[in-house]
Amino acid sequence: MSSPGSGKTTTLLRTVKALKNEMNIGVLEADIDSEVDANKVSQSGVKVIQLHTGGMCHLDADMTKQSLNGLGTENIDLAVLENIGNLVCPAEFDTGASRNAMILSIPEGDDKPLKYPLMFSIVDVLLINKIDAKDYFEFDLEAVKERVRKLNPNIKVIPISAKTGEGIEEWIDWIRKEVKIWKEN
Repeated sequence: MSSPGSGKTTTLLRTVKALKNEMNIGVLEADIDSEVDANKVSQSGVKVIQLHTGGMCHLDADMTKQSLNGLGTENIDLAVLENIGNLVCPAEFDTGASRNAMILSIPEGDDKPLKYPLMFSIVDVLLINKIDAKDYFEFDLEAVKERVRKLNPNIKVIPISAKTGEGIEEWIDWIRKEVKIWKEN
């Protein structure tokens, strides 16, 4: 979950590239309209299901469940849902996900945890993307970490650059660990 332009699709592509040789990955790609992102992701060789919300700003568990059936989850190790770009609606609806990740990009500003506390309070991991651009924006990384940990003491915060690859290995390791835990339970 994240705002439009925060780097969801680029991060997803990096993730798929890093994991597709060790896991079967399926992607649910949600957009109000178009198949731009789904087409990009499908070129990586993973199965993608496009969800058009027709103006709705969120997905819910029923929509996710129906789409998962199309993936054939019996052969999927990791199903990724790229939700609509929005910091309000997606936080208010349960998609049925076992883990929730959020991306906050440096250009968005460090005040987002103050403005959209619900989103930050429900996620398991926060990726702070575009860390390679931090010198060009007023963004206090430590203040963001402090703010989100007040909302969500157990949140994992990982600064990344989906463009350069910085921090991606820590993100990939987090996914590996969570998939292992999921499979063991």
